[in-house]
Amino acid sequence: QVQVVETGGGLVQAGGSLRLSCAASGRTFSTQAIGWFRQAPGKERDLVAVINWSGSNTYYADSVKGRFTISRVNAQNTVYLQMNSLKPEDTAVYLCNTSPPTLNWGQGTQVTVSS
Repeated sequence: QVQVVETGGGLVQAGGSLRLSCAASGRTFSTQAIGWFRQAPGKERDLVAVINWSGSNTYYADSVKGRFTISRVNAQNTVYLQMNSLKPEDTAVYLCNTSPPTLNWGQGTQVTVSS
């Protein structure tokens, strides 16, 4: 079973940037579409961005379009989420999984954006 570990979160001021990483172990997920999701306290988990297996196609939620960029390096079994122009409403735990989700969820990485 593939295990995913999300890293790169932190506390940042509005307008700042963070780069999240999603690393897989156990076996490769280089042939699968991978998504970044986020969950704020008291809210449902939302899909933020998706990248197909080759990196040639991406999808972004309207709320992050133009600010976030998803990418992957299959040789490293890693998917990234570059987050720019962060807003307080981006505050959440960010998680990665296949898209649609098929793996056990990891712990996620906390992103907190202060105003």
